[in-house]
Amino acid sequence: MADRSIPLGPYAAVFAPLPAEGRADAVRRRLGEAIALGLLPDGSMLPPESDLADRFGVATVTVREALSALRDDDLIVTRRGRGGGSFVKAPRDGGRAALLARLSHMGLGELRDLVDHYCAISGHCAALAADRADPEDVERLRRLAAVSAEAEEPSGAARQEGTFHLELAATAQSARLTREEMVLQREIGPVLWLAGAGAVADSRRGHDTIVEAVALGDARAARFRAEDHVSALFDAVKALHRDTRSRRTR
Repeated sequence: MADRSIPLGPYAAVFAPLPAEGRADAVRRRLGEAIALGLLPDGSMLPPESDLADRFGVATVTVREALSALRDDDLIVTRRGRGGGSFVKAPRDGGRAALLARLSHMGLGELRDLVDHYCAISGHCAALAADRADPEDVERLRRLAAVSAEAEEPSGAARQEGTFHLELAATAQSARLTREEMVLQREIGPVLWLAGAGAVADSRRGHDTIVEAVALGDARAARFRAEDHVSALFDAVKALHRDTRSRRTR
């Protein structure tokens, strides 16, 4: 049987310790959002309850309660016996409902602040990638940009968007920036890809312009295009933010 357990390194942000006040609801929210947003792959096996308890800094019984709630939410399935465990079950809507719920609870200032941070990280990653990428790196980014262009479903396009930015960070050859990119992916990245087909099309074009600047070794252009790309996504999602907030306050 193939090992489908989640490698904890790339998903460290998901399994980081919870705040002191975090209990079952916090565990449920952290894991539930990560599953709904596609940060934890469909069908992958969660770590054992005792490991989750250690990582979150809570009691095992708290993790057990949270996993029970996630089963009720239809976000995990638990199998007993040999090869058993709790397995990720991606939502049918690709996480859109979870994203809209998150967006409705964010103030515009908070959203803008996160986007500013994301622009800074993405821009610097792109500039470093332009300085450091070798031909294989450029070809890998081109393949990812092409895959993004082929994604037909919005949820698939969002995941490809996230993958592209993570690969851009990895091409920058900075472990710290890559970790920061991962944290931002969980916090804000997927929210930016809710605005529909027009934003997705702009996103695909944005990838191409970033890759070409990286290929030319033009750090200044790469930074500008990455920042412009993220800013354009923010502009596209602002109207949706107003709509979700107004519906929440009715």
